[in-house]
Amino acid sequence: MKPKARVKVGIDILMTLLLLFLMGYQFWGEAAHEWAGAGMFALFIVHHLLNGSWHKNLFRGKYNLFRTFMLIIDVLLLAAMIGLMISGILLSNHVFAFLGMHGSLSFARLLHMASSYWGFVLMSLHLGLHWGKILGMIGRAVNGGQAVSKTRKMLLRILGAATAVYGLAVFIRRDLLTYMFLRTQFVFLDFNEPVPLFYIDCLAMMGTFI
Repeated sequence: MKPKARVKVGIDILMTLLLLFLMGYQFWGEAAHEWAGAGMFALFIVHHLLNGSWHKNLFRGKYNLFRTFMLIIDVLLLAAMIGLMISGILLSNHVFAFLGMHGSLSFARLLHMASSYWGFVLMSLHLGLHWGKILGMIGRAVNGGQAVSKTRKMLLRILGAATAVYGLAVFIRRDLLTYMFLRTQFVFLDFNEPVPLFYIDCLAMMGTFI
């Protein structure tokens, strides 16, 4: 793997880990959440700089259904990240407090809630649209370029299907649509929930959209 490709993969892994960390706000507190959010946005900018060819080719070539769908997901994800950064700055009591920017806190809170959950879903979809490449790189690294056996492929497909079904059940049980479409003004946070269980559920939901 080329050095630039390694850096891109490393950035993507860090962004995924930060995404999961940010979803568990109730476990880590406000200050850690803000610093992780600032780090996520910085990595998002670096991610776009490293994928400059995508921007250059945006208006080149024909758009079939798949490419159009990818573009829509990417644009919506960008909008969610911008919404997160704006609302994060307005709500900040630590990282960006020195800016003194305080707008409508009720608006900022609702924007942050919607952007957070849409960002979670859209980033998972974004990963899913590139999942074939990711699996290819993992396969080459693990198997040394050798083909994966049919038995292993079948087991991985069964595991993937089970994860997707469980993730969908979790998505419904945790009622994420309520937050995504602002049917409530507050997020229910269970501070007594076991941390491992929470992150298993988050990973399963990511798996569903991937």
